[in-house]
Amino acid sequence: MSLLRRSPLCALGVLPGLIGLLMAALVLLPAPRAQAAPVYGGYAMAYFTESNQGVGNNYGLHLAVSPDGLQWTPLNQNAPVVTPTAGTKGLRDPFILRKQDGTFTILATDLNGTNWGETNQYIHAWDSTDLRSFTNYRRLKVHSLAATHAWAPEAFWDASRQQYAIIYSANNGTRDVIMATYTTDFVTLSAAQVYFDPGFGIIDANVVTGVNGTNYLYYKRGNELYGAKSTSLAPGSFNNATYTGPVAHGGTEAPVLVKSLSGSTWYLWGDTYTPNGVFYAWQTGDLAAGNWTPVDQRAYTQPLNSKHAGITPITTAELNGMKSAWGTPSWNRLKSYNHPDRYVRHSNFAGRIDAYPFDPYADSQWKIVPGLADGSGVSFESVNYPGQFLRHSAYSIVLNTNDKSATFAADATFYPTAGLGDSSAVSYRSFNYPTRYLRHSDYQLRIDPLTASSPATDRQDATFLV
Repeated sequence: MSLLRRSPLCALGVLPGLIGLLMAALVLLPAPRAQAAPVYGGYAMAYFTESNQGVGNNYGLHLAVSPDGLQWTPLNQNAPVVTPTAGTKGLRDPFILRKQDGTFTILATDLNGTNWGETNQYIHAWDSTDLRSFTNYRRLKVHSLAATHAWAPEAFWDASRQQYAIIYSANNGTRDVIMATYTTDFVTLSAAQVYFDPGFGIIDANVVTGVNGTNYLYYKRGNELYGAKSTSLAPGSFNNATYTGPVAHGGTEAPVLVKSLSGSTWYLWGDTYTPNGVFYAWQTGDLAAGNWTPVDQRAYTQPLNSKHAGITPITTAELNGMKSAWGTPSWNRLKSYNHPDRYVRHSNFAGRIDAYPFDPYADSQWKIVPGLADGSGVSFESVNYPGQFLRHSAYSIVLNTNDKSATFAADATFYPTAGLGDSSAVSYRSFNYPTRYLRHSDYQLRIDPLTASSPATDRQDATFLV
């Protein structure tokens, strides 16, 4: 006020009039709008690949999409869309963060393979506007601890700090804990500090924020998953807040929490910590209660050979753009309906269903082409043995080279029908033996007579999920 009293403009009565005009103008200006939250129409998954004998190992960034977060379509023929060019030149544990401006940053462990004893203070990072191009590749030094790692980096927005927290697993000299460093731009980072240390060794933290005023942190301890919750995101706030019992299917790691787009259901994903790489899913209608029940394996299918995924919701336009940019597979896999851990494959040129994963994994990849004997039917061409098809021979299913004969074409042609065991799935009726259907029996594939009145087990044996 003293400055106003000394102002000659004020003395002339000019300044109060200017202030009045400015205030009136400001009232007429539209209020600034917060960026509208995206309307999500699906999910993107980032992962790397390993198979149980190493045939499918690839430590680049892979992507898949899903409309429901359960059934996943790998992109780019399940090949990497980008590969690190510095550090170890390989990645594990990729994570996709949608930032406050709507663009993405991708983080990943800098590790090419399974050398768990390797010391590394860095993680990989890329930026992306649309998950179709990846720019500004760099490695971020997240800590200065000696003789330890920086595994499974993830990030979240901490509104109270107006900063992003990058969290990751590292050893503090006594045990593995979750460390954190803070940033606004994923270039300049704060000094590292311990974020979560419940007093025992843990790795693989996944955080979701602001769910009805509560934040959740899920982690791996031993061979099991646990959840903690807190109303704060401050370092140490989750230390004494574990609220769930263990969740596991065998040895399980890499928890990922995913909210359904169509309801109140939450899904918890985890995968086996061995190179076998099988995802399992649990669900709950009440995240705060933390009571998880297994999801029927018929309901979900992971991308082929995928390991330690990061999952984020995306818009329908983003999902379609990713599919257009990277392409969807030219092949399919067929899952057994009543043994959903098993897939149709050839082994020693015999058709059968085997528990996933297995190598060579390409034994389970099929090009479903127009029927050789009738284009309204289908035939199954092997991906790793092009020109060879599943056919029946003495009612058993074998893989043979197409000899171009009418008999071969007829034996290798099947009509898709509504699933005999579940009409939402599919069954395959033989072209030249129209009362017989493709089925498994003692895990061997064959064609047998089946009708709507056949035993339920037999009808389910003849039902598949593509």
